[in-house]
Amino acid sequence: MSAEVQLKPQQPLIPDGNGAQMGIFEHLDELRRRLFVSAIALVIGTLGGVAVATPVLKFISEPYGRAFIVLDPTGGVVQYFRVAIMVGASLAIPVITYELLMFILPGLTGKEKKWLLVSIFPIFFLFIVGIGFAWFILIPPALGFLVNFQPSIFHAEWTADHYLAFVTSLLFWMGVAFETPLVFFVLSLFAVVQSRQLLHHWRIAIVGAAIAAAVITPTVDPVNMMLVMGPLMALYVLSIALVYIGGRIIKGR
Repeated sequence: MSAEVQLKPQQPLIPDGNGAQMGIFEHLDELRRRLFVSAIALVIGTLGGVAVATPVLKFISEPYGRAFIVLDPTGGVVQYFRVAIMVGASLAIPVITYELLMFILPGLTGKEKKWLLVSIFPIFFLFIVGIGFAWFILIPPALGFLVNFQPSIFHAEWTADHYLAFVTSLLFWMGVAFETPLVFFVLSLFAVVQSRQLLHHWRIAIVGAAIAAAVITPTVDPVNMMLVMGPLMALYVLSIALVYIGGRIIKGR
């Protein structure tokens, strides 16, 4: 009698940083767990955002100078929770960033994970700096341009949904953009990205910055688009410099 041997397809193996390897299904399960942790962090942050949504709304409405117009019965509630979710996402940024990097870099050793944890606070700090940059540098000229655009023809009376969509998207995404140089630096320490790669793709970076600026600033004027695109390109140049430094650091190990 001849024994029948059934060959089972082998799963692709991914190192976990502790000498073991994970199959693709274990890797997918890890993605599910990290997304779950990120979602929990967002929910907890949003609960905190609900608690402070009223003072935040009052603060970001100051440039407008008066109460917002609401055109539907639930408009005020929707915009209230828009701000609460933005605050929640901002508070959850450290956890989400850590979970994302841990998934992208599954082969980290214990020492490398400690370095990653140390970098989370500076990344969050840059997020706050980006929000401050948007609020103090970008938003005043943007609102000034929009309010005074053809005043003899247009009278600015903004609804809550359009004003808050403009301001919150600009604040949040500029905060995220300011994180990118340090995120690239962390990735360079683990040899995931190199400065040569970033330099080679500078044309793609310009197109990406233009698209991002168009999405972040929902206006058609080129002035506000350039106010956002300029800092994005400066951040890309800073990313190249930090990635170069990161490459020199790992070569010296």
